[in-house]
Amino acid sequence: MTNEELNPIHYPAQRAAKVVLHYLNSRCGSPYKLFELQTVYRVNAEDVADSGRKYRMEISVKEMFGNTVEKCSAEVLFPRGEQQGSPKVQTSCEELLKINTKSQEEALYQQYKTRHSLLSAQNLPDSYGHIEPDMTPFWCLGALASSFVMLAESTEETLYNMAQVTNITQLATEDDRLKFDYHILLHDVVSQEIIPWNLLITWSPPEGVKVLQMKQLPPHQKLL
Repeated sequence: MTNEELNPIHYPAQRAAKVVLHYLNSRCGSPYKLFELQTVYRVNAEDVADSGRKYRMEISVKEMFGNTVEKCSAEVLFPRGEQQGSPKVQTSCEELLKINTKSQEEALYQQYKTRHSLLSAQNLPDSYGHIEPDMTPFWCLGALASSFVMLAESTEETLYNMAQVTNITQLATEDDRLKFDYHILLHDVVSQEIIPWNLLITWSPPEGVKVLQMKQLPPHQKLL
């Protein structure tokens, strides 16, 4: 097995670290709790026989609303060959996971579960980078749902961010979950492609985000 120390600011290290963010957001995020990468301190990579390439790292992760920062260790395995599939992630960020946003989530849930008209919004953020405060939780839901896609689609050759929620439509439901149809744009920094996706999701405070359907749409033009 070949062990290689990577430059933490270069693409290979940043790609692996970003996958950890997708993992944390898809599993632990909420409309009021979203994680972002602050610093990559150290990354080592090694080929694992018959499995793929494993990245071991020390990073700091920031919760963007409460500004809590924690230094975390993580491992990301990018499968290769017959084992090829989504990256496998292990990480420990105990302090970040203790952040409690239940009261805010419950208030949001009750507001949109009982309102007479269903939510509809476009272009979060708009062309000026602005998001109305009451729409920020729904931009966050789009980012969390996007994290499921980005985690599933990430490879050693990609570096994904969510560029924009282009459309969100709340759908009527007969159960206790809120249901939304999202159209989002993902940006692959490496290829500069803008990739549209249509996501059907549900959300409730007890269950979090559940992605029911993911559909990639015809691509947009590359950024210049």
